[in-house]
Amino acid sequence: MEFGRLNHVGVATPSIEKSIAVYRDLMGATRIGEPFDLPAQGVKVCFIDTPNTQIELIEPYDDSSPIAGFLRKNPAGGQHHVCFEVPDIHAAVADLKAKGATILGEPRIGAHGTPIVFIHPRDMSGVLVELMETPHGTHD
Repeated sequence: MEFGRLNHVGVATPSIEKSIAVYRDLMGATRIGEPFDLPAQGVKVCFIDTPNTQIELIEPYDDSSPIAGFLRKNPAGGQHHVCFEVPDIHAAVADLKAKGATILGEPRIGAHGTPIVFIHPRDMSGVLVELMETPHGTHD
C-alpha cells in the first residue's frame, strides 16, 4: 500500500449552515463549497478548502445515519475522521487485510466521486481513517 496525502478532515455537525458560519466568520474561510446530499451514506456534505487540505462538514439526514450516532455521543459535533489518498483502493484494502486490519465494509463511491473505505479505529490508535482513491487529474 502506498500512503498518500491527507485529503480532508471529516467533521460531524448537527448543522452544516452553522458550521459554515464558524469557519467563515471565526477562521476566515472564503472557499466554501455548496452543501450537497450523499444519499448512499445518509448524510449532507460540504467541503471547505484550506491552503493544504479540506474540511468535510458532515450532517446526518436523519436518526438512521451513522453520523447521527456520533452526534448522540458528541452533541456539539467534532472530528469524525481523517482521510488519506491511495493510488489504488483495492490494492490498499488487500494489503491492509493481509496485515490484519479491520476494513469497515467494501469500497464504495464517496463524496469526491472516487472509491473510499474506512479502517476501524482500533487498528489506527483510536482514529477512524478513511482511504480514498486519488481522484484522476489531481496533484499532477
